[in-house]
Order: sequence, then C-alpha cells, then structure tokens
Amino acid sequence: MSFNKVRLEFTHQERVARIILASPKANILDRVMLGELREAVSEATAHPRNAIIIGADGPHFSFGASVQEHLPDQISRTLQALHSLLRQIHEAPAPVIAAVRGQCLGGGFELALACDMIIADRTSQFAVPEIKLAVFAPAASALLPLRAGQALAVRLLLTGAAISADEAATNGLVARVAEDLDGEIDRWLESDFLPRSPSSLQFACRAARMCLRRAFEEDLRKLEHLYSLELMATPDAEEGIRAFLEKRAPQWGKTAVVT
Repeated sequence: MSFNKVRLEFTHQERVARIILASPKANILDRVMLGELREAVSEATAHPRNAIIIGADGPHFSFGASVQEHLPDQISRTLQALHSLLRQIHEAPAPVIAAVRGQCLGGGFELALACDMIIADRTSQFAVPEIKLAVFAPAASALLPLRAGQALAVRLLLTGAAISADEAATNGLVARVAEDLDGEIDRWLESDFLPRSPSSLQFACRAARMCLRRAFEEDLRKLEHLYSLELMATPDAEEGIRAFLEKRAPQWGKTAVVT
C-alpha cells in the first residue's frame, strides 16, 4: 500500500520495521493518518520482527489528534480509529518502541503510551492538554497510571501540564533519554533486540503486557462511553473544542454557539 502521511521502512535484514509519522511539523493524527498507521502496523507485523520503531519526521513527534475531528458529529469515529490503532500496537508480536523528539501531546502521547517502551531525546515534552479544551484523554486515563504511577498520571491528566524527557524518565515513563536519538536507537537494537529470538520475543511481549490487558479490553471501552455519551452531552465540552478552533476564550456554563 502507498502512504501519504506515513512512511514504512525495513532495516537490519528486515528484522526491524520503522513506522514514521511523515506529516511534519505537527504530525497531526487525523483519521487519514490513523488509517495509514493501522495499515503500516499490519504490514510491519505480517512477518516476524525483532523490533518495531514508531518515530516521526520533523522536530516534533506529534501535536496529537485532530481537534476538528473531536466535534460531536465526528468524535465517535475519531476515538474508534485512535483506539483501534492503540489496541493493534498492544497486540503486535514484537517489541514496539516509540522514538520521541519535541512535542508529544494528546493523542500522540497516547500513541507512545501504547508502545512497550519510549526513548526520547532531550527536546521532548510530554503532555495531555485535553482538559484545557474541556475534554479528557481516554487512552491516557487508562494507561498513564499503569505506566507512570497514579500521582504523576493525575497531575498530567487534571492540569494539562507538560513534563520533560528527564522527568518522564525519573518516573519510569521513558526508558532512555538520548542526546543522539537515532544513534541511541541503533545501539539499543544491536545490544538488546537483534541478538534475540523473534519468536521468543513474541511470547515475552505477550507476558510483559499482561498487566495492561484489562486497560485495553475493559477500562478503555468504559472511558470511550464516558467521553462519547456523557462528556460530549455537556455544553462545555463542545464549547471548549469550538473555542480552540475559533481562537477565542471559552465561555463556560453557556450553550455553545453553533457556527
């Protein structure tokens, strides 16, 4: 399949697949890119691999999902597309490593959280700023407490604050902080993944991800329901999205203006 917003490459005698978000500088995860990412993951997992790297062109990993596609008439399809991709990554038969530089926000952060490990350079900033738009991040709400602990998860989810690569590493969210991201990825592949059996890595992935299974199979579905059927029934949720798109201050507690 040909891609417009994603690039798929194979290296190390095709033992490593690299999936690249290729719509810089923001690498917005709209439904077109999400569909291409799903196709790329399918191709990457069609044969045994020692590792799958998810990275990005440009100075930033991703500014997140499309805000336009979060309006009430589109949000259900957007969440379904994003969460289907995250579940697909969770079930990939090889270690999946997110290679992050620059801004890693919202849905982009959720994409990184669905990977087994995150490697980041020192420019990286991680945040789930959805609360500033009067919504919340369902996948991050399910995964962040398990990946980084409840205290940090609550701080990020309820304030929208950003943390650096170093702080993320201190809290166990980032596995490695690199000065040279590409070079560090290659060194890590050579030392810890390429020498291993691809079939045994597949079983090790299934075992290591066991503690996240309920988050994907049960918690995320409940959070989708909470978001789509309850949160989006409130006027403030639509107002927050429209205010952002219209570049104005939101008017909380009032009926949203339909344009």
